[in-house]
Amino acid sequence: MFGFLPNIGFAELVLVLVLALIIFGPGKLPDVGKALGKSIKEFNKASHEAKEMLTSEVQEEQASKQEG
Repeated sequence: MFGFLPNIGFAELVLVLVLALIIFGPGKLPDVGKALGKSIKEFNKASHEAKEMLTSEVQEEQASKQEG
């Protein structure tokens, strides 16, 4: 259903949302969602940067092996 939650169905999603509503209440739920969204965005950004750095280092190492 969702790319980041591949094994969750509709019933499970509804259960999680109802529990979140009970735990945090309707007033805090938008703030919690916003914080969760920012966290996911930062995690994706950090993982992308790490992947780019690793790819760059591997390419540099391969180039140095071919030269020497």
